[in-house]
Amino acid sequence: MKVFVAGATGVVGRRLVPLLVDSGATVTAVARSDLKAAQLKKQGATPVRVDLFDPAAVDAAVRGHDVVINMATKIPSGLRILMPGAFAENIRIRSEASQNLALAAINTRARTFIQESFAPTYPDRGDEWIDESVQIQPTSYVRSVLDAESAAQEFTKSGGTGIVLRFSMFYGPDSSQTLDMVNSVRRGLAPAFGSPDAYMSSIWIDDVARAVFAALSVPAGVYNVTDDVPMRKSEAFELLAREMGVKRPRMLPRWVTRLMGSVTETLGRSHRISNARFRQAANWMPKVPSLHEGWKILLKEMGSRSG
Repeated sequence: MKVFVAGATGVVGRRLVPLLVDSGATVTAVARSDLKAAQLKKQGATPVRVDLFDPAAVDAAVRGHDVVINMATKIPSGLRILMPGAFAENIRIRSEASQNLALAAINTRARTFIQESFAPTYPDRGDEWIDESVQIQPTSYVRSVLDAESAAQEFTKSGGTGIVLRFSMFYGPDSSQTLDMVNSVRRGLAPAFGSPDAYMSSIWIDDVARAVFAALSVPAGVYNVTDDVPMRKSEAFELLAREMGVKRPRMLPRWVTRLMGSVTETLGRSHRISNARFRQAANWMPKVPSLHEGWKILLKEMGSRSG
């Protein structure tokens, strides 16, 4: 099996590539620098330089592969997420690069195309569970997920297996967003928008990579990838503070969510997301079932890395 991976050097990709290589797959992976290319070679993959916004270049790079996996994103961290234009490159990746990769996969007659997507585009459903039958309602900064998901759908229409994986908010010791979150709690502020009683759904980063690998065996369609036990926002960050041994963090006032635009409107929603469909289709389950276990693992790994 020949697999092409875009986004291979990100926090998910660098965990995914070894899983593919260890399974016996021949992996071609996009690298944007010599350093990243060297890292991919060490993992057993063949690095390739390609402009994902150039349809002809993407078509040439993808030719001959059986599977195309698009995990490419460009997510800003810290307060940059609130700056005008912060998500411009990520929007372009989801709207243009996804289409280019899917079309190249169609042209080479690949059998599977896997596209990342974003579960927090679901509407606020309060305490109700959210499955894939609920229609997403993306705000302006994540509207490009519609383009990304349509790319996978077009691949399925062409006769292949197009798979959309809607990831909840993932966290891990080498994620800059996770580091921002931990530092915020250390300063006494819970990095959560919306109601303290709203639900947040999360997924440990290693479980994300395992889910992408498991998706190679599922039928075409849309799947939520999240842990088993969503938590209310206040509970989640109070738990993190206890694990860190710091004081209970203050929640942001609700007017902040209304004031700061589409990003905070999305992140302020209540999302109690179910992973039941993917668990059944892929015979997958998260090794870290909730933040109860995840915070402990996170702090232990962050401590060992800093140590």
